[in-house]
Amino acid sequence: MKKEIIIIGSGFSSLAASCYLAKAGYNVTLLEKNNTIGGRARQLVKDGFTFDIGPTWYWMPDVFERFFNDFDKKPSDYYSLEKLNPAYSVYFGKNDYITIEDTLAKISEAFEKEEPGSSKKLNTFIEKAKSNYDIAIKDLVYNPGVSPLELVTIATIKKLDQFFSNIKRDVRKEFKNERLVKILEFPVLFLGAKPSDTPSFYSFMNYADFGLGTFHPKKGMYQVILALENLAKSLGVIIKTNAPIEKIIIENNEVKGVISNGKTINTNIVVSGADYHHTETLLDKTYRQYSESYWSKKTFAPSSLLFYVGFDKKIQNVNHHTLFFDVDFDVHAEAIYDTPKWPEEPLFYASFPSITDANSAPEGKEAGIFLIPLAPGLEDTEALREAYFEKIMTRFEALTSQNIKKHVIFKESFCINDFIKDYNSYKGNAYGMANTITQTAFLRPKLKSKKVKGLFFTGQLTVPGPGVPPSLISGKLVADLVTKHHSL
Repeated sequence: MKKEIIIIGSGFSSLAASCYLAKAGYNVTLLEKNNTIGGRARQLVKDGFTFDIGPTWYWMPDVFERFFNDFDKKPSDYYSLEKLNPAYSVYFGKNDYITIEDTLAKISEAFEKEEPGSSKKLNTFIEKAKSNYDIAIKDLVYNPGVSPLELVTIATIKKLDQFFSNIKRDVRKEFKNERLVKILEFPVLFLGAKPSDTPSFYSFMNYADFGLGTFHPKKGMYQVILALENLAKSLGVIIKTNAPIEKIIIENNEVKGVISNGKTINTNIVVSGADYHHTETLLDKTYRQYSESYWSKKTFAPSSLLFYVGFDKKIQNVNHHTLFFDVDFDVHAEAIYDTPKWPEEPLFYASFPSITDANSAPEGKEAGIFLIPLAPGLEDTEALREAYFEKIMTRFEALTSQNIKKHVIFKESFCINDFIKDYNSYKGNAYGMANTITQTAFLRPKLKSKKVKGLFFTGQLTVPGPGVPPSLISGKLVADLVTKHHSL
């Protein structure tokens, strides 16, 4: 008889794990607490507008290709990709921005214009970043974080110094222009920590940015979730929504089942892609691996205040992805990581998918997504949300020389309280646990429970870390561990 597996949650890592485990021959049932699948990557559809609620950047296309290739498929079997040009633009002041185009040659030209001599330095920097990418993404991140020895290879020994320096130091050693520095430090924000706390080795994110480029799946990132659902169902995975988990049943240190909507479902294997901290609260205390003090001492990636806005006209002077770095990055970072509080003058990001994708908004209108990174665990009220919407809209209007406030048809917001309510997210974090030197690889929470036989974890709080491509990889890693410890 086939072994039954329950997977909790339906984000990228859970769906990926479900595909691998079904392919390996297990009976897989995936239980999702919300009424739609996708976890943080759900969709908001309103008045003819469509928004990705969570991730909006499609980076590292090779990771998606490798995933689908494991099932003799390719991304184009499910969705069509467009490489964005420009990839994004970065505002530093009124009508003052740098545009990052779709090839390293074009980006080098933009750098040279900004700082003579910088294009040569940029090419050397990206060459190193590519070398790191080849080691990390093609090899290291596909290790399960079980042993420190996973990090010890001939290639990594040669780069040992890069684990003890940091991105901020490396970038500023080569580049003096503050605007270029900010652009080069930006990609590591996806890893959830300050550039000064992120090991140099993670410069591979710069190669993902400048070397591989930024893509957009037609109809949005949710198409990737639908592709995973399609693949999972074709492999026999059963997906149930509106199925929250109240308890994981343990007897004699072994999984015996879960309770969902008051009903017991028997199983000897549970894989949780839900928030790691929350999942452990579904266990009796004796079976939890990590204490409350453990979690409270960890560096968490930011939370976010997000707005999904329908405009009754097209927005000018912006690209699909537009960053607003017209205020002091270090001061905002301090408000996130050092003395957590609402930032007085926040950096923010805006995405206008309807610039690329006609499906995102009715004709002549614009869909706008705005994001302010915040410290997790802050007070979150409607009044604060309104105040910050007004704050960034006023700046947006001034920086891009246009009026947009009076063209808002509607806006929906999503912040710390929603991350907690919808995803049981620890302190309402948006991106999981940061990839700092002490929270990398084997130093992250484990994929396999040390205390309970048959209990596994996947997703952004474990290995490899935050982001969509790492979540797909995490699903593969946990599936490999399950098959190793619970062979059919």
